[in-house]
Amino acid sequence: MPTGFPKRRLAAGAALVVAALVSTTACGGGDDDNDGKDKGAGYNAALNKVVNASAKKGGTLRFVGKQDFDSLDPQRTYYGMTWDFMRFFTRTLVTYDTKPGAASNKLVGDLATGPAQVSADGKTYTYKLRDGLTWEDGSKLTSKDIKYGIERIWATDVITGGPAYIKQTLDPKGEYKGPYKDKSKDKLGLKAIQTPDDQTIVFKLPKPNGDFEQFLAMPTGAPVKADKDTGAKYTQHPFSSGPYKVKSYNAGKSLALVRNTAWKKASDPIRPALPDQITVTISANLEENDKKLMEGDYDVDVNGTGMTQSGRITAVQDHRADVDNIQTSFVRYVALVHAAKPLDNVHCRKAVFYATDFAGLQQTRGGAIAGGDIANSVFPKSIPGYSDYDPYGILARKGKADIAKAKDELKQCGKPGGFSTKITARTNNPSEVDTAEALQAQLAKAGIKIEVDSIDGAQSSSITGSPKVVKERGYGMTMSGWGPDFPTGQGYAQPLFDSRFIFDNGNYNESQIKDKKIDGIFDDAIATTDKAKAKSLYEQMNKQLIDNADWMPFIYEKNISWRGPRLTNVYSSAAYNGRYDYVSLGVAK
Repeated sequence: MPTGFPKRRLAAGAALVVAALVSTTACGGGDDDNDGKDKGAGYNAALNKVVNASAKKGGTLRFVGKQDFDSLDPQRTYYGMTWDFMRFFTRTLVTYDTKPGAASNKLVGDLATGPAQVSADGKTYTYKLRDGLTWEDGSKLTSKDIKYGIERIWATDVITGGPAYIKQTLDPKGEYKGPYKDKSKDKLGLKAIQTPDDQTIVFKLPKPNGDFEQFLAMPTGAPVKADKDTGAKYTQHPFSSGPYKVKSYNAGKSLALVRNTAWKKASDPIRPALPDQITVTISANLEENDKKLMEGDYDVDVNGTGMTQSGRITAVQDHRADVDNIQTSFVRYVALVHAAKPLDNVHCRKAVFYATDFAGLQQTRGGAIAGGDIANSVFPKSIPGYSDYDPYGILARKGKADIAKAKDELKQCGKPGGFSTKITARTNNPSEVDTAEALQAQLAKAGIKIEVDSIDGAQSSSITGSPKVVKERGYGMTMSGWGPDFPTGQGYAQPLFDSRFIFDNGNYNESQIKDKKIDGIFDDAIATTDKAKAKSLYEQMNKQLIDNADWMPFIYEKNISWRGPRLTNVYSSAAYNGRYDYVSLGVAK
C-alpha cells in the first residue's frame, strides 16, 4: 500500500485538520501570534478571485505530480488535469474563459474568432478562424488541420481513451472509419465537417445537440498537422499550436516545455504565456511531494486532487495562508459491475449500499472539510440532475451502515451467507486504497468479502476501462472519481451510464450499465432546449440509477490544495472542476 498514515491515525489526523481550519476561520487570517502562518494571500484566497495578479513574464513554473498524464495526444486524453495543462501547447476552436470560479464556464473564441454561428434548426455550426494562427514550425494552421485532428477520434483501433461525444454526435451510425483508413486523397473524407476555405470550418449535425460547442472545447476538438501525426506514438511529442512546445518528455518521470517562438500573441487573447519554461516532475512518493511543495521546491500539484493526510495537517497548521479548501465537482464512487456475478442481481447491489458505512469512508478521506460531504446522488450538486433522493436512508442514518437490511437484501439475492469479489483502487490517488480497505472491513460485517487490487491510475483506462480485462481479473467493483466533462447532465453522466458509451478500451461506464430507459432519457434530455425539462429528466435518471443500485456515490469531494507563494494569477476554475487555471499562472522571483 502507498505511504501515508496507518488506519488508526486517520481519525486523529482528520480532527487536526478540522481544528486548524476552524482556527483559520476564526482568526480571519490576521492575528499577530500565528508565527507567520497568515503572511501569504490568505486561506481560501483563490476561490473567487485572482491571487497575486501580475503580467510579469519569466521564470520557470514547476509542477509536481503523483501520477503522469494519461496522454499528451489531444484526441486520447480524458484526465481533467491533462485538459487543464494541455492548453499550454494545444488550442481549440472555443475554450473556457480565464476567470475565477463559475465565470470560467463561459465559452469564448480560441482558434475561432468567437462562438459559432448556429443555424435556426440547430444543426449547422460555422466558425471563422483568427488571423495569424501557426504551428510550432511557423507554418499556417488551417481549418483542414482542425478537421484532421477531429477525424482521428474515429480511428478507434489506434486512437483510444478520449471522449467520444463528437463522434457519437456527427456520425451516430459509425460510417466513417477515420483518417488512417480514409480513401480520399487528402484523408479528409468525413462529410459532417466541411472546410470551404482555410479560414472557415462548418459542422453538420444529423440532429441538434445543445452541448455541441462544449464538445469542441475539449482537447478532442484540437488540430493535428497530418504530416506530423505519428498515430499511437503522437503522445510522445505532440506538435504545438500554443505558446509552449514540448522540449522533452520522459513518460512517468518528467515533462519540460519551452516557449514556442512561432506562436503569436496577437492570434491568442486567452493565454498570457508568462513563464519562460514549465516543468513537470512525476513522483509516486506522495508525502515527499507535499513536503517539497511546502519547502518551495515546486509551485503546484499538477494532479489537483489534494494533499495527503500528513501534508494537509502540516499545511493548515503551519502555512494556512497558502492553502485553499476547494469544493470540486467530483464525486467519489464505487462502480458495481453488472457483468460480474452476483452483482448482476439488484438485491446484491443493494446489500452493498446498506452495508457501507459512508461516514466511515468520509472520515478515511479526511472528514467533511478535507474529504467532502457524504453523497447520495450520482450527480454533483453543481450539475442539473442532482437531488436529495435517498431511498437507502443514507443521510437519515448519518451515513452509518444498516447491516440487518444488508443481510435481508443478501437473502433476496440468493446469497444469505454473502459473496466474494474484487475491488480496484488507484495507488497514486490520495486515500483511495485506504478508502477501499475501509470499505473491505465494512462489507465483511455483512458477509461480503472483497479483495482490494491496487492499480496504477495512469493505466486505469486499459484496466478498469477494458470490460475484457475486468472480466479476466474478476473485478466486481471499481473505486474512482468523476467530474463533469462540461457543466451539463450530458457532460457529466453520459460516459458513466449510457450503454452506447461502453468501449473495449477507455470505457468509463465501469458498471457496464445497459439500460434502454437510461439511454432514452439521455436522448430526450439532449434533444430538448428547455433547461427545466432537461433537469427533470436527469433527476429521473438519478432516481432510477439509485433505485437499481447501479453505481454507488459516497463523497462530494473537497480538497486541501497547496498554492505556492511564488505563483501569480492564481484562481480556482469551475470549468476545470475546481483546479487552478494552469494556463494563466506565472511565477514571481
